[in-house]
Amino acid sequence: MTSPNAISRARSANPLGTLTVIPWTIGPHENASITPFLMVYSLGDGRDGPEAGEAAMRAALEGMGLQIGGEVADGTRQPGAHLLVEARQAVLTLPFMKVQCPVPAEWEAAAKEGEQVYLIVPTKPWPEAVPGETVTEARLKTFVADGEVVRSAAHMMLPVRRIQG
Repeated sequence: MTSPNAISRARSANPLGTLTVIPWTIGPHENASITPFLMVYSLGDGRDGPEAGEAAMRAALEGMGLQIGGEVADGTRQPGAHLLVEARQAVLTLPFMKVQCPVPAEWEAAAKEGEQVYLIVPTKPWPEAVPGETVTEARLKTFVADGEVVRSAAHMMLPVRRIQG
């Protein structure tokens, strides 16, 4: 289905450990078009272990003013959060990281058409979804739909920016 991309492998220097991003889409449905998603998660391999990494991710998200397990935040009200989508690439900037991630053509088209992307950042690590290995739809759905993951995540609708030209 899709492959996660490593953001940072600086595990010895960072309590968050290896941060990873994965794009996917859902839909279309009867009354809804295709929805593009991005998820940023940790592998839980930070210098102080998975529990400390989970606490560090929670602190980073709360430091942005995001609720963990709460309502979906409005990304237009998050000055440190930006998403640029161009040429089958998504460039995501959050106060604690920046990543450029390849995205499928369908994902890019949906992001540009809807002008926003649903961003999920769970505090719970996902060590099984290693960068470079394929993540099947079933594996992704199992993780993302897990009640503990949903309650441990920040959710945000992030507006899509494009290169002006």
